[in-house]
Amino acid sequence: MRRPIRDSLFAAAILLPAFASSGAALAAAGDGEAERAARWKELQQQVFGDRKVEAGKLVAIDMPVRAEDAALVPVTLTVADKDQVKGLYLIIDDNPAPLAAHVDFGPAGDPAQLKMRVRVNTYSNVHAVAETRDGRLVASEIFVKASGGCSAPMGMTEADALKGMGDMRMKFADPAADKVVQATLMIRHPNFSGMQMNQVSREYTPARYLDRISVSQGARNVFTMEGDISISSNPVIGFEMRPEGAAPVKVAATDSQGGTFDHTFPVPAASN
Repeated sequence: MRRPIRDSLFAAAILLPAFASSGAALAAAGDGEAERAARWKELQQQVFGDRKVEAGKLVAIDMPVRAEDAALVPVTLTVADKDQVKGLYLIIDDNPAPLAAHVDFGPAGDPAQLKMRVRVNTYSNVHAVAETRDGRLVASEIFVKASGGCSAPMGMTEADALKGMGDMRMKFADPAADKVVQATLMIRHPNFSGMQMNQVSREYTPARYLDRISVSQGARNVFTMEGDISISSNPVIGFEMRPEGAAPVKVAATDSQGGTFDHTFPVPAASN
C-alpha cells in the first residue's frame, strides 16, 4: 500500500484537530459533482500513482445512504467475479485519512465478500477499488451522508477504552457446499483517531489504531489488511475463507504505537 496519502493527510488531522468541527470539514457537504470528481482524480494519483483506474461493476458497495452513527458505519463489499480479484481498496474520499483499508487476499482467502465498520467524517463519496490478478484497477462509487465520525467520542474514558486491548474473538458459520467458510473477526482496540477530545482534560487523545491485521491458516494466508484511522473502534471484520486440514486459524495484528496482538482459533470442522 502506498503511504504518502496517509502520511500527509493524517498529519494534517493531528496538527489541526479542530478540523472535524470546522467549516473546512463540512465544506464537502456542499461540493458538487465537479469538485468530487476532481478530488477523486487527485486521490487516484496519490494512492495508485500513474496506474489507470477504470470505472466498473466488479465490486459492489453496500452502505447506508445516511449513516445513523457516523463512527460506526457498516460497509459490505461484494465481488462479482471473485476469481479475478486479488485485493480491495476502500477509500472514503473526504476523510482526513481517505485510504481506510487495503486488503490483499492469500491462497486461503475468498474475496467474494468483505464486511467492516468505518468512520465517515463528512458527506463523502466512498470508492471501492478491486485489483485484479492481471493488474487492472476497477472502481465503484457510492455517496454517503454522515458527519463527525472521526472525532466522535467513544462514550467512555480512555482508560476504559484501553482495557482488554488486543482481545480477539472469531465466529465461524457452517461451511458451504463449496467448502467456503464465512468468518467474523472481532478485535478489542479503541482505534483512537487523534481527533477525539477527552471531555475531562479537554485535550486530544493521541492516535493509536490498528495498522495491520493478518489472518492465516497454517502456511496459507487468508488475507492481510492495512488500515488507518477510518476503521471504527473495536473492529469487526467479516470475511470468507477456504480452510484446508486441521491447522488453527491465526490472527496477528499491530498498531501504530508498536503494539502487537495475536490469537489462534480452531478451524471449523467440515460438515458431512
